[in-house]
Amino acid sequence: MHLVLSDARAMRYWSTPPHQYLDQTRAWLRRMIDNPPEESFDFVIEHEGRVIGKAGMWQLPEIGFILHPDFWGQGFAREALEAVIAEVFARFPVPRISADVDPRNAACLRLLPGLGFQETGRARNTWHVGGEWCDSVYLARARGPG
Repeated sequence: MHLVLSDARAMRYWSTPPHQYLDQTRAWLRRMIDNPPEESFDFVIEHEGRVIGKAGMWQLPEIGFILHPDFWGQGFAREALEAVIAEVFARFPVPRISADVDPRNAACLRLLPGLGFQETGRARNTWHVGGEWCDSVYLARARGPG
């Protein structure tokens, strides 16, 4: 995961700056593993024996994902999110899944509507990451067919 979380391209629209140290990634993974199962549903994405990202819900019902740039545009995010969405709706009584996306993240804003997400609102200056204010586009997908 450190190869993903230390890559500035992958972390451009994440909620923290790129990890500089392996200990940062270890702590991040520990928090992900230790989150109570009723609040979290996260998975590491692997391809051909290599960790290439993460998909899931750090805090239900908000979905999130990140991939190493070497694997962008190949369908891995869609495949992972389809599986996560189906499992979340099967296991948890949430009426909808939400997403908070930086409006500059065009690829994510193309992907999520194809998975049944619809924009529900926008806000300015919602995240302060690495000395920069970032805006948010909020999306949601209701339980049921996507």
